[in-house]
Amino acid sequence: MTLYTALVAHKRARESSFFNPKRGAQARDIGEDIMAIEVKKIEIKSVSDASGLDEWILAGDVTADQIVAVIGKTEGNGGVNDFTRILSDQAFRAVLMNHGSRNETDIKEIPMVWSGGCDGVITPHAVAFASNDKTGPAGQDRLVMGTAMSSELMPEDIGRPAMVEKVAEAVRAAMADAGIDDPKDVHYVQTKTPLLTVETAKDAHARGQTVACEVHDSMGVSNGTTALGIGVALGEFDMPAAEDICKNLDIYSAVSSCSSGVELDRAQIVLFGNKAGAGGRYRIGHSVMKDALDIDGIYDSIRDAGLDLPERARAEDLNGKLVNCFMKSEADPRARLRGRRQIMLDDSDVHHHRHSKAAVGGLAAAAIGDPAVFVSVDAMHQGPQGGGPVIAIVDLGE
Repeated sequence: MTLYTALVAHKRARESSFFNPKRGAQARDIGEDIMAIEVKKIEIKSVSDASGLDEWILAGDVTADQIVAVIGKTEGNGGVNDFTRILSDQAFRAVLMNHGSRNETDIKEIPMVWSGGCDGVITPHAVAFASNDKTGPAGQDRLVMGTAMSSELMPEDIGRPAMVEKVAEAVRAAMADAGIDDPKDVHYVQTKTPLLTVETAKDAHARGQTVACEVHDSMGVSNGTTALGIGVALGEFDMPAAEDICKNLDIYSAVSSCSSGVELDRAQIVLFGNKAGAGGRYRIGHSVMKDALDIDGIYDSIRDAGLDLPERARAEDLNGKLVNCFMKSEADPRARLRGRRQIMLDDSDVHHHRHSKAAVGGLAAAAIGDPAVFVSVDAMHQGPQGGGPVIAIVDLGE
């Protein structure tokens, strides 16, 4: 089975009622309770290992049926042909099938976002999220999660206002699913959207439509356009003009982490925020790295999540309370870093994505004292040029 075939095999199963944009609002209308969220970082010890998830379930801390999402880093090349994402996806879903009561279709609907490429010191790992009925301190806001799926994104929508609007509508639905009313309570929006292929571009042309970019540029363009939809939905900025999409990089979302692939034709949204009375022990916060050396941006995200840190923080100050940081990075298109010339965009041997991921991953590992940190690239409109959003989840205890 080719990578493309394996990815497409998941497509229709994922495009189900789990990601129905109406689901969240309807659930809240009938008084569905907001469930507490448990979070666990799990090291991936080999290319198809999911033993950490198996151990978490067998320890009795959660049940397989309570797992609602997984976000992870795999050790492949991070490209379109990175099969390690498929191997991790299959391994983690197999654990849920072995230990739970959900059927195969239900398990395929669970959002699992795999980012390939552990350049530099980054350790392959996953962060698993489970829902339960645990309660927390009265009046305290704690981590909640919501999901949604956009209406169909046509090839001609990618890189254009139609995609911004469709993504924004789905983000608002995911907010409703999480039970969040105020966009300021949203701290992390993880997405997966379609990109262009030769076949979908031909389909657009056959229908008399045009596409906004070349196929090989469409991953970044899809990510960037999605980030603009997130920002519009959350009121970070007004609807951008068509000519600003993927061109005016001073417009950015501070909470977006966008990925794209060939396996779907809609935007999948997984949204995290805080809500009073949600229960549980975990809280989320965010900030931005202004550039690839902005270690203070990492610590600011942890402070925003609820940990009290000294002005000049170090990894030891986290006291084991940080679950993980999730961040986006990108080579600065101006090829400068704090006034110094950068050459990663000129390197014909190693793609600049790998340079950026390794550099930011090393900085983040030093900041938190753990090389199992989530760093993803292709960050257009996701944080400032040369920097990127940083999201932190912390454990505030019982």
